Amino acid sequence: MNNIPVVKTAIVAVSRDCFPITLSQRRRSAVVAACKGIGVDLVEINTTIENEHDTMKALKEVQDSGANALVVYLGNFGPEGPETLLAEKFDGPCMFVAAAEEDTPVLTSDRGDAFCGMLNASYNLKLRGINVYIPEYPVGTADEVAQMIADFIPVARTVIGVRNLKIISFGPRPYDFLACNAPIAPLFKLGVNIQENSELDLFEAYHKHDGDPRIQGVIDDMAAELGAGNKMPGILPKLAQYEITLLDWLEANRGAASYVAMANKCWPAFQTQFGFVPCYVNSRLTQRGIPVACEVDIYGALSEYIGTCATGECVTLLDINNTVPADLYEKHIAGKAGYTSKEVFMGFHCGNTPICRLREGTMKYQLIMHRGLEPDKEPDITRGTLEGDIAQGPVTFYRLQGNKDSQLVGYIAQGEVLEAPTCSFGGIGVIGIPEMNRFYRHVLIEGGFPHHGAVAFGKAGKAIYSAMKLLGVEKIGFNQPKGMLYPSENPFA
Repeated sequence: MNNIPVVKTAIVAVSRDCFPITLSQRRRSAVVAACKGIGVDLVEINTTIENEHDTMKALKEVQDSGANALVVYLGNFGPEGPETLLAEKFDGPCMFVAAAEEDTPVLTSDRGDAFCGMLNASYNLKLRGINVYIPEYPVGTADEVAQMIADFIPVARTVIGVRNLKIISFGPRPYDFLACNAPIAPLFKLGVNIQENSELDLFEAYHKHDGDPRIQGVIDDMAAELGAGNKMPGILPKLAQYEITLLDWLEANRGAASYVAMANKCWPAFQTQFGFVPCYVNSRLTQRGIPVACEVDIYGALSEYIGTCATGECVTLLDINNTVPADLYEKHIAGKAGYTSKEVFMGFHCGNTPICRLREGTMKYQLIMHRGLEPDKEPDITRGTLEGDIAQGPVTFYRLQGNKDSQLVGYIAQGEVLEAPTCSFGGIGVIGIPEMNRFYRHVLIEGGFPHHGAVAFGKAGKAIYSAMKLLGVEKIGFNQPKGMLYPSENPFA
């Protein structure tokens, strides 16, 4: 997966000049050793910061090392001015963390008081207007700090990725899905670039690839991936040509961006003009770490990319789609999974979920489009979906959105894809989220979020939440437990 950053992290120790500098240096080396023990590589910066001259010297060392993420380590109380100046001047995600006292003998003379110093550091960071990553409890032993740094790395990877991302879109956002038509101004606040193109640009580019000699190689790769699920091999040449078209466009148009994602028009004129449904190609690129969001959902593409960076794995985009009927619930869920009927729903999309996340992926046609575009005939232009039930396991449902007031807002809810069969079409799964009914009403509806949600596979809420906060998202909803009322919730309900 070469569309996400590689994080190289440096650690700089700081020391208030009335404390022993050797204490901070010794503790820094212990953290580096502890990180190595859990497989986390750190660049250990030799300069320990006591004053602003040290700050500039340490900054140069960090820059020369090629580090793109920084840990400022309070080995003792620390000088709040010089240490926060380093965070201000460093161009990348920064973490502040502090040393705990090791044992009773340390208290006699080498006590570091970093517990106290973190308070002054946080105050100075606010004075400078700097947003840094601070763990939930940012004071610990070398082993504990090493684990905090390990938790910081996926957060740093996400922030670096977003700040160097270009989203390329094709076509106007559909009128019937106006919720996807969100203001793009907040993207620039994040550092995300956006290139919007016409469907005609894509149509022209596609036909320029007629007869491309690479098409057969992609057809063979698709057939091998689909295996027994290759039920409509006749559509593969068009899909292969389309995949090459998108990849070539990305390379020709990434410009100054290091990373790319896409948000593309996919219906209804797409089928009549291109002659296929693009879902399977979208799934293949997303599986490689290049999210392609359906229905020109620009913030959906951004959300997918955030999850890709946070987990280092592929994600998907699903509609928060339909309720689970009573007979299916009673037969497959009641008494087994621990969810009420109002805490489960089906997440669906036509066929964009990567095959590695399906129990058994099959090449099919889009049933709804077929009804509308080519009824009473064998599927032709509606072929190209990748369908199947989504594999059971933990998931994180989330989204970052620019709302109607051009403010960045988000939500995160952890749950799971249940083993229950969906008995339906598309790429689809039965998803259980604790207190989903309240979350649906008081976060999704109250917050004005659209029907699309990004899905990361696994429990990624901690990293995604921290990344959103570090990116400056102030309002992030979550599925609150019983007894914890939402601001809009009726206490008498």
